[in-house]
Amino acid sequence: MTVINGTRDGKGLKIGIVTAQFNALVTEKLQAGAIDQLKKYGIVEDDITVMSVPGAMELPRITKLLASKGSVDGIIALGAVVRGETSHYDYVCSETASGLADVSLNGPVPVMFGVLTTDNLDQAINRAGGKGGNKGADCADGVVEMINLERALR
Repeated sequence: MTVINGTRDGKGLKIGIVTAQFNALVTEKLQAGAIDQLKKYGIVEDDITVMSVPGAMELPRITKLLASKGSVDGIIALGAVVRGETSHYDYVCSETASGLADVSLNGPVPVMFGVLTTDNLDQAINRAGGKGGNKGADCADGVVEMINLERALR
């Protein structure tokens, strides 16, 4: 049996982070969690590119453009969509997830989905460094592991 695992050695990796500005109270914490975690794996600040977009719907486009530029080894997409009183929430969640999945499946680098989809702001805050952990840090774990796993497969 052959077992291939990705490692969390980030030395020399270049990571992109694309963060939605909407619900900044949450997304800024997600971004900080991701950056702190990347540094723990040996990734220096100069090798982290951070881009900001207006909202979750814009994440797939900029993620796709950043991926195709060839300047990063992997991307973390961060956002927070909180349910409101209309069906807008359903469309934003669905299209954002679909767009980011397409970039990850068909693009040149792995993309981690760090978009919180919650019923209320408290749930989002809990997943951005509260009792639910930090999804940004979780995505940092995942992107480093995926990059190294893909390299092991080559």
